[in-house]
Amino acid sequence: MIKLMDKLSIFDELSELVILQINSCNEVVQPNSWIERRQHKDYDLWCIQEGQVEINIHENVYTASAGDVILFSPKIAYTATTQSNQCRFIYTHFHLSLGNQQQILDHFQLAGIFDHSLAVEEIRLFTETYNQYKQHIPMSEMRLKGCLTILLSKMMEQHARQNYQGNFIQQTAHQKQTKYLDKLQSVFHFVHKHLHLPIRVKELAAIAGMSEKYFIIYFKQTLGVTPGHYIYQLKMNRARELLYTKCYSIQQIANMLGYPDPYSFSKAFKKYYNVPPSEFV
Repeated sequence: MIKLMDKLSIFDELSELVILQINSCNEVVQPNSWIERRQHKDYDLWCIQEGQVEINIHENVYTASAGDVILFSPKIAYTATTQSNQCRFIYTHFHLSLGNQQQILDHFQLAGIFDHSLAVEEIRLFTETYNQYKQHIPMSEMRLKGCLTILLSKMMEQHARQNYQGNFIQQTAHQKQTKYLDKLQSVFHFVHKHLHLPIRVKELAAIAGMSEKYFIIYFKQTLGVTPGHYIYQLKMNRARELLYTKCYSIQQIANMLGYPDPYSFSKAFKKYYNVPPSEFV
C-alpha cells in the first residue's frame, strides 16, 4: 500500500507552486432555528466557537462541537443545523492550488469534522489571529493566511499519520479521485532515485505505461505542473540543499544533479532563483 506521507510529500517538493487564496473570512452566530443547504464553489473551513453543528451529507449526520474544525470540499452538497440554543463559528472560504490544479486537496480524504484535540495549538493560533484580523490590526490579514496554511498542514499531517480521515466524501468517490495520483507514484519514486541523471519524459511515460503525449497531459491534470517542471523543481530544491552544506563545488553539484557541465547547471539555477549558485550563500 502506498504510504500517505509519500503522496503528501508533493506539497513540500512543490511548495513554491502552492497558492492559498482566502476569498472571505467572517464570524457568524446562528439561532437554534437555523438550517442551511448549500454547496460551495471553493473550499470552506469552519472553526466552531460555541454550541454544536450538525452536518448532513448523503443522509449521514455528523456533529461538530466547540473547538472542532469542519472542512468542506467544493461542490459537496450539505445541510447544516444546530440543536443547541445557538452556534457560533468562524468561516473561511479559500482556494488552494498546486500549479494549475485547483482542487489538489481532493486527492486526499480531508473533508470532514476534524477533532480539536488533533491540532490544539494550530486552531488556537488561527482563532487568535482571526480576532486580530476583524479588528483590522496591521499585517493581520497576512498572518491569517499563514495560520490557515499551518492549520491545513496539520490536518494533512494527521491524515498522513492515519489519526484523521475525512468522512464527507464517499469512499468510492475518493478512490476514483486518488487513483490518478496513485498511478504516478512509480514515476515519483523513479525521479527521486535518478535525480543524479538526465531524466527523459519518454522513459517516465514508459514507467507509467502511457504514450509520451498522453502522459504529459495526465501528469499536468493530476499534479498541476508538467513532468519537466516537476523534475526541474526537485533538482533546484536539491541544489539549494547542497549549496547550503558548503561541502561541494559547482562542478560537483552539477554532476550530482545530472547536468552535463557547470554552465548548464548555473544557467538553470539562475533562471529559477534569480541569482547564480556562486552567489546564493
